[in-house]
Amino acid sequence: MEISSFFETFYTNILHTSVLELIAVFFGLLSVWYAKKANILVYPTGIISVLIYVNICFESQLYADMGINAFYFIMSVYGWLMWSKKIDKSKERKISWSSKKFNLGSLGFFVFSLFVTLGLLKIFKGDDALYWNSYIPYIDTLTTALSIVAMLQMALKKIENWLLWILIDLISVPLYFYKGLIFTSFQFAAFLVLAIMGYFEWKRIIEKENAV
Repeated sequence: MEISSFFETFYTNILHTSVLELIAVFFGLLSVWYAKKANILVYPTGIISVLIYVNICFESQLYADMGINAFYFIMSVYGWLMWSKKIDKSKERKISWSSKKFNLGSLGFFVFSLFVTLGLLKIFKGDDALYWNSYIPYIDTLTTALSIVAMLQMALKKIENWLLWILIDLISVPLYFYKGLIFTSFQFAAFLVLAIMGYFEWKRIIEKENAV
């Protein structure tokens, strides 16, 4: 892409940015900030963001993204309940590393999510050759499946969730820019920074707790 064409696309995308997208971006960033701090407010702020994105993605015909945001809503409610729940009536769930068994389960769940996401896309888009000849649906499927696993890991306070978010964010920055959601692309760039910070923050918390 030529420089002039890049800036023309950039300017056009900014002009077409909706107020709803800006609100969703704000609450999305706030949610990840709270996640980095292991603060339960990650969930109510995240719920506001994902509900707005369900509407945005439907209007943009980004059905995989719409589906994952709907799933985010469900997982946010689940995570909210899990983070609120006392393990033995006195101790809160602690941040921890995943066991090998848990990681194998996560891998299996990821593969399962890939097939489910592809199946749902097939229902929505049918045999639309123009859609399936693009690489977008396959990248959408990959990020959706990764996000499903990452959300589950976050709900259970597994530190590996941040590694998945880092990978997802690296893919999503150029993907959403290509889709014309410029501020959402910027949001994922910020998510990337916060995810890296979140990983080291949670690692510090684990090391501090183990030192006690």
